[in-house]
Amino acid sequence: FLSVDVTLDPDTANPYLILSADGKQVTHGDTRQDLPDTPQRFKYCVNVLVQQSFSSGRFYYEVQVRGKTDWNLGVAKESINRKGKITFTPQNGFWTVWLRNENEYRACAGPPVPLTLREKVEKVGVFVDYEEGLVSFYDVKSSSHIYSFTGQSFTDKLYPFFSPCFNNRDKNSAPLIISVLNTE
Repeated sequence: FLSVDVTLDPDTANPYLILSADGKQVTHGDTRQDLPDTPQRFKYCVNVLVQQSFSSGRFYYEVQVRGKTDWNLGVAKESINRKGKITFTPQNGFWTVWLRNENEYRACAGPPVPLTLREKVEKVGVFVDYEEGLVSFYDVKSSSHIYSFTGQSFTDKLYPFFSPCFNNRDKNSAPLIISVLNTE
C-alpha cells in the first residue's frame, strides 16, 4: 500500500469543527467560528476534506476513531454538494463508512449496508485504487476487511473525507486522528 500523508484542509471545514494546528485531528466544537462561507466550505454538515487530492493510482491512509460513538469517513469527489443537505451515497460522490450510536456500522452505499463487525474498530484503514474503481475499508488492529465499494468509475479528483459528527454533549468529543504513517 502506498500510504499518503494527508492534512485536513481548514478552508473546507464546517465552522463548528476544530482542527489541530498540524491538521491531523478534528473535533466538533460547541461554538461556531466566524469563517467566510467560501464555495469550498461545508456549510451545514460537520465535514472536512484534506488538502491533497488524488486523480490516479493507489493511496492508503489510516484514521484513529477510538473513543467515538459516531463518525463518518472515506473519500469524496471534488464536485460534491458542500452547502445543502447531504446524502452519503456513491451517486452523490461519497464513498464512506459510518458509525452511529457506538455500535451501528454502515457502508453508505445506495441503500445503506449494515456491517457486522466482531469488535469495536479503533483505527480504520482506507485504501483507494483509482483506476480499479475500488474503495476498501479495514480494521487496522485486527487486519480485517470491513467493506469495499467496487466497480466504481472515478473521473473527478478524490479527497479523503472526514466527519467527527456532533460531540453530543461530550459523549462523542474524541477527535478523529489521521495517523502519520511511515511513507518511505
